[in-house]
Amino acid sequence: MQGLLLINKPVGWTSFDVVNYIRKIVAAEEGKKPKNVKVGHTGTLDPLATGLLVVLVGKEYTRRAAEWSKLDKTYEVTMRLGETSTTGDDEGAKTTVSDRVPMCEELEAALEKWTGDIMQTPPVYSAMKVGGVRAYKLARAGKAVVLEPRPARVYSSGLSAYDYPAVQFTSRVSSGTYIRALVEDIGKALGTGAYMAGLRRTTVGSFDISAALEVQGITATNITQNLLTF
Repeated sequence: MQGLLLINKPVGWTSFDVVNYIRKIVAAEEGKKPKNVKVGHTGTLDPLATGLLVVLVGKEYTRRAAEWSKLDKTYEVTMRLGETSTTGDDEGAKTTVSDRVPMCEELEAALEKWTGDIMQTPPVYSAMKVGGVRAYKLARAGKAVVLEPRPARVYSSGLSAYDYPAVQFTSRVSSGTYIRALVEDIGKALGTGAYMAGLRRTTVGSFDISAALEVQGITATNITQNLLTF
């Protein structure tokens, strides 16, 4: 089997969990040991996030991962106002910042402020490397982590729903943009604090979640039927 496979990653699964699950199915179909089957992906989704994961199946495609790793992406974001989180998401320890309820116009202005070419500091709990070590590993070990701001591009952000303290918006961004950092910056602009309470990736380049397979229903047959080749 060779090609790209679009998967709808469920909450609680790591991207590696998905890759490992598919690898075992492909290995069984090809009569190989899993360690002898090449399967990868083009961009990690956090365990709490859901949505589109582009999986690479076969040596021919895993060696071409760079071709699809820098594509623009679209996310449906749920942001919670009034608090910050040590991890930038729902997993971290929360600190109350403000109980002020912003108007919709304020939210739209904050989203607009963080649209375009921006500089953002990656979250401490991220996969960025510091001295060759993942930042989140250093943070979990209680070590100080200093990450430098880096350029990102937010093509658009549109407010979808607002029921304080929950805000839902959709953002189309460049590869390498950290949605948790974007949410924290929006929270600072509002003066309320904010953290990312939910995240769903719906597009990667021209690939869309509507064409993705559900993990729980994957078989060797529908892998073969849904592999994309380029």
